[in-house]
Amino acid sequence: MDGFTARLLRHVRDQDAFGDVARRGAADPDRPEEPDRLETFTAHLERAHATPYAPAPGAPAELLAQLRAHRSAERWVPAFEGEWAAAPEESRRTFSLTTLYEVVHVWQARLASAPAADAFVASGRDENGFVDMAELRGRLRR
Repeated sequence: MDGFTARLLRHVRDQDAFGDVARRGAADPDRPEEPDRLETFTAHLERAHATPYAPAPGAPAELLAQLRAHRSAERWVPAFEGEWAAAPEESRRTFSLTTLYEVVHVWQARLASAPAADAFVASGRDENGFVDMAELRGRLRR
């Protein structure tokens, strides 16, 4: 066996976070063996309802500070604060921290992709011909 699985299993004796992941992977009776591709493992984790990785303890506060410093702070800070405030209730309802994690992950991604989005808008490219993804998903569900 070669690839990700083989590399992962070589670390089962490591006494760190990667070793923890390796031991859990080795102990998983449903761990995919082949094909050794990202899509295979992603599908496996989604079927198992795996919780996304936990953000660092200070990540929400750090993220909020970054959002406050961003040029879109007037819109983004209230939106983040609203989602963050709603997340604990959803977590209590579902007995899962996933919602809290997802709020942080989504806003980290928005912040990270903002320079690329700004560059696209500044380039003057016309985006009027694009289809709204929400509309497209609605068509596909019918």
